[in-house]
Amino acid sequence: MLLPNITDSGGVPLSVNFDSPEDFLIFGFQLVFATTVVLVAGSVVIAILATRDLRLQNRFIFMLNTSIADTLVGVSVYYLGLFDVQEGYPSRNGTHNLLPAVLGVNVMTFLFAQFDRYFAVCHPFIYTRYITRRVVISANVFCWFHVYSQSIVLSVVPLSKALQMYFYSIIFLQIIVLTKVVMTVKLFVVARFQLDKEPPGADKESKKESLRVIIFVVVNFLVLWLPSFANIIIRFVLGRGLTFRNEATNLFAIMARFNAVCTPSVYIWGSPSLRAALVRTVWGRVCPRCRRR
Repeated sequence: MLLPNITDSGGVPLSVNFDSPEDFLIFGFQLVFATTVVLVAGSVVIAILATRDLRLQNRFIFMLNTSIADTLVGVSVYYLGLFDVQEGYPSRNGTHNLLPAVLGVNVMTFLFAQFDRYFAVCHPFIYTRYITRRVVISANVFCWFHVYSQSIVLSVVPLSKALQMYFYSIIFLQIIVLTKVVMTVKLFVVARFQLDKEPPGADKESKKESLRVIIFVVVNFLVLWLPSFANIIIRFVLGRGLTFRNEATNLFAIMARFNAVCTPSVYIWGSPSLRAALVRTVWGRVCPRCRRR
């Protein structure tokens, strides 16, 4: 028997009709993807919160912030990916962009993290004196405040004004992306040439590790987000571009959300201290054999 494209309570329909193999594939992918993101990103959140040595380092505070946002992205997919939802303008069964806005938190956090690593490596005196833990936490809190205050304003103003503000927010986002590209090149140059001049030691290896992680994360972000950015610009400027039936079939949105599993995976790959914390606080508890290895 085919599953009906409607919930038992008569609420929001499901994202697909289940009348073709592709529908089952799309629905299954969204379910597996959401669960994977929650498990991977959620594990990073638990490991950092449960490990004092990690919480005291500024770079792990940025990792914690993006991982919390990634976990919420995974949770949001249980609605955006499994039900017939279309965010944006016009919206259908949407959340006034409150769920997709979590992705914007990551965009802002990555930018602050890039500047953090730049000053930590290139200007260590200024960094140790002015970039305190309180400053870093405040920057992460600001990311949430900025993104969601903007989303709330867009949800209460008239539609014409909301469209205008949305257009300006897209322009501002492109400026951020351009800045991220410039900072990525700068960090690569620093990692490639400046750090090689420093004497060997734990501090040098820590800097190289942090730079390697942030460069990989930002490059991955740009690769997965650029198609969506390009499509949005084409739709607003030329009135063309690709449109999709809903969020579950929106290939560009899926690529953007894929950052939510790629980013914590890069954190785990690039940071031995985070891997050790994961084994001790998460994986070792679920699978004792992992702890012994």
